[in-house]
Amino acid sequence: MSSKDSFVKFEKVDKSYDGEILVVKDLNVDVPQGEFLTLLGPSGSGKTTTLMMLAGFETPTSGEIYLEGEPISSIPPYKRGIGMVFQNYALFPHMTVNENLSFPLEVRKLSKSDIEEKVKKALSMVELDAFGSRMPMQLSGGQQQRVALARALVFEPRLVLMDEPLGALDKKLREQMQYEIKHIHGRIGITVVYVTHDQNEALTMSNRIAVFNDGKIQQISTPDVLYEKPDSAFVAQFIGENNQIKGKVKSINGTNCVIETENGEDIVSLKVNVSSVGEDSTVSLRPERVAINATEGEFENKFEAQVKELIYLGDHIRTRVEVCGNDQFIVKVPNSYKGSNLEEGTKVKLSWNASDSRALDLN
Repeated sequence: MSSKDSFVKFEKVDKSYDGEILVVKDLNVDVPQGEFLTLLGPSGSGKTTTLMMLAGFETPTSGEIYLEGEPISSIPPYKRGIGMVFQNYALFPHMTVNENLSFPLEVRKLSKSDIEEKVKKALSMVELDAFGSRMPMQLSGGQQQRVALARALVFEPRLVLMDEPLGALDKKLREQMQYEIKHIHGRIGITVVYVTHDQNEALTMSNRIAVFNDGKIQQISTPDVLYEKPDSAFVAQFIGENNQIKGKVKSINGTNCVIETENGEDIVSLKVNVSSVGEDSTVSLRPERVAINATEGEFENKFEAQVKELIYLGDHIRTRVEVCGNDQFIVKVPNSYKGSNLEEGTKVKLSWNASDSRALDLN
């Protein structure tokens, strides 16, 4: 995809603050128009710096950023036509909700009637039609964040950037706002680039997720592919809960391989990015893919395990076991499970398909 075909394009972008250490390294990514792309990663991984370069608050050390085919690195933020939503809302406390929304339109010198129409439309979009005359301090945290979102959308920008916008909200409100933003995006089809370190938030809201670590995108794909088919041990561990068992490649047979664990047991897995016998590897396996005391079904992997800990979490029991030399192995057991002997200290049998475990290199 060329810079003229994509809506947003990063082309060979590096960023250094001190001239020595690169906080963003050789970034190449295309964002189609209308996509909701989330930049996900731990603190210091480069995701916020990437967003700030796109906004215009930081300048690439090398490379170029394109918006609708035009290079924008030398264009100041206020001329880029981009909406921004921050974690701290950034509302003007001395202005009413209507005045907060009117401000970006007045700066653009729209007529009074146009301003009134656009403000009304934006408030309706976030379901705050009756709150226009209120001051920000009279609103709840969720309402303030919806006003901030409305203000970012009111001038009909071609792109909206969001930097941890839900970080200050409590869990229930945060989850509610995730769906609201997702639904607004679906209704108006605007392009969104969103930064978070919350993997569940990224999985909930995004068309695609770019997983950052150490200044680079480790993998970029749809939420289901990132979860089900991680390319690396880092992505597997960062997206969702994941079991990892270290070992060495014992044999390779087509798309499968056998990994000999550190305690000498063999696990049959998909061969993802290991290539030779004797290579160090880690087996990645999601907790919900493991059957416990299965009485039916053909499984390539069957092991005896000891239950170490049971934690009741409502819809499932988080069961920590020791298996293949790993005493931090997690199995998610539905709370409707009717098997016997599921008590701490008891022995159980674990089973899983080779197709559900992935043999990854250690990089």
